[in-house]
Amino acid sequence: MVMGEGQGVNARGKIALWDNVKLEENEYNTDCPSIEPFLLEGDGPYPVMIIAPGGGYARRAEHEAYPVAQWLNSIGISAIVLHYRVAPFSHPIPLVDAQRAIRMVRYHASEWKLDQDRIGILGFSAGGHLASTAGTHFDLGNRQAEDHIERISSRPDVMVLCYPVITMGEYTHEGSRINLLGEVPSSKMIQLLSNESQITKDTPPTFLWHTADDAAVPVENSLLFASELSRHKIPFELHVFESGRHGLGMAEDHPEAKAWPELCEAWLRKRGF
Repeated sequence: MVMGEGQGVNARGKIALWDNVKLEENEYNTDCPSIEPFLLEGDGPYPVMIIAPGGGYARRAEHEAYPVAQWLNSIGISAIVLHYRVAPFSHPIPLVDAQRAIRMVRYHASEWKLDQDRIGILGFSAGGHLASTAGTHFDLGNRQAEDHIERISSRPDVMVLCYPVITMGEYTHEGSRINLLGEVPSSKMIQLLSNESQITKDTPPTFLWHTADDAAVPVENSLLFASELSRHKIPFELHVFESGRHGLGMAEDHPEAKAWPELCEAWLRKRGF
């Protein structure tokens, strides 16, 4: 694990999100739903990002999980890898897992030396759709819930969306839509999960990046989301690289997109992370 200067990292292993949900053991849902913390050691409190890897809601890509946690730790941010449920599970199961992860991290913030007001979510591709869903479909918690974790807000403080699936409409990624909503989703569900249409004045500040020639998830996804963020006067930063491909992850070997982590770090610093 790459570490921040003068800091160690406490890798705690996977922690189940729910006491009453059996962890799945099928091919792409092993040990799900759970979170896997990579927490900075020291006095804290540290900011933290919850990482939602992509995979078309069919799987979760490891190259969009652990290298990202290493990078975040190296810049002084604790990281949590989210193992959310994928197909055959469909909406709202992935969102429920993401919301639970945010609540759980906020609930354990003091114990884990985290700042409960600096909890972000970072997602790639379909994980970007999940992250943007968490940021546009949050709630402030159920104060009457017996489970104290469920009493806590699921609103992330920032979103980082990397070549995200955003819309379920014209420019969607068909595989993600089928896995999340089924073969023939209703117009109501398409509207509900087209997250560019769910932005409000309370949507968190957002960093987005995409490549203009992404052949799997059209760049229009990020453009639509950024346009609506602008219309609602939500702070955002958007970077579109002229060329590349889908699924670049940290993009270390790409001559253009490799700039995104440094750009994102500067943006996170501006937001107090």
